[in-house]
Amino acid sequence: MPLILHGIGTAVPSRRLSQADAVQVAHRINAETPEQTRLLSRIYQKTKVLSRGSVLLEKDGDDGTIQERLSFYGAESPSTAERMQAFDDYAGGLALEAAAKALSDGDISSAAITHLVTVSCTGFQSPGVDLFLMDQLELSPSVQRTHVGFMGCHGAMNGLRVAHALAEMDPKAFVLLCAVELCSLHMAYGWHPEKVVANALFADGAAAVVASVNPSPVHQSLALRRSGSMVIPKSADLMHWEIGDHGFAMGLSPLVPETVGAALLPWLRDWLNEVDIELEAVTSWAVHPGGPKILSTCAEVLSLEPNRLLDSRAVLQDHGNMSSATILFILERLRRRERSGPCLALAFGPGLSAEVALFDRKY
Repeated sequence: MPLILHGIGTAVPSRRLSQADAVQVAHRINAETPEQTRLLSRIYQKTKVLSRGSVLLEKDGDDGTIQERLSFYGAESPSTAERMQAFDDYAGGLALEAAAKALSDGDISSAAITHLVTVSCTGFQSPGVDLFLMDQLELSPSVQRTHVGFMGCHGAMNGLRVAHALAEMDPKAFVLLCAVELCSLHMAYGWHPEKVVANALFADGAAAVVASVNPSPVHQSLALRRSGSMVIPKSADLMHWEIGDHGFAMGLSPLVPETVGAALLPWLRDWLNEVDIELEAVTSWAVHPGGPKILSTCAEVLSLEPNRLLDSRAVLQDHGNMSSATILFILERLRRRERSGPCLALAFGPGLSAEVALFDRKY
């Protein structure tokens, strides 16, 4: 049975960081020489991110300097404990906004929710976001909870697989899935090229879905037919996400796009052939924008016309890479487009690993 996405909700921090502001922050915490200062401006420009949200911003854009607005990043790099306290302070509110929007969008009451799946790789605490949502949304105390943690940018895809399995086991179930990522808590200090690139790309956001195997009474929706996974052999050292003394540290090799590109086409063709679908029959694509290079590589190896990744590029430009929440932002945009035929979602993470999900449209 397909999993029907009845409602999708998204949320970003109300205060935004322009690309110019982000470069100023990088100059202060990363640049150690004049040459590095010049390089940072080019690196940030190449990300194609124009604006991003951060829960750490204390004032609006016209109120004070960027250092005054973002005092969390001072002369010394904050400790992991300080960063996790910020996650505790801010993650729940952003998750709640997205979850409430998803319930409203699907015209599903909180009382109907039987299962809650939360996703995050940018913070830990217990009691966590799941219990905060249960309290604030007044969910039943018997709601069954599952957390998908530390899986990286494809975490929401894993969460959808969990939701699908739960709903198939109990056709009366309604599952609320919520991914919340506060990537701005983990900006790295000093000149480490891979970490500098991560600083330039990542941002804060939350997205939620309410789903079941029952037809949607509200509007056209996406229906998850099946999902799959691939781990690319001998690529584990190309991407990592590790807990350090000063936040979580991202390692991101420039070899990631070409490594993913070399494995992507044969895997997807074989996977789609299992359900008698040709790659060329896919009419909509939701590709996680890890960065502009991964999008251009996917477009090239899959022979996609430029407009097929329009929503992926737009989400990256408008919000940055919000890790696991990002793919749900893209699906929310795709759902509103009048286009028949199957939709394929792709996301990537440490491993190197790839997740795929096949959606149909339900009217």
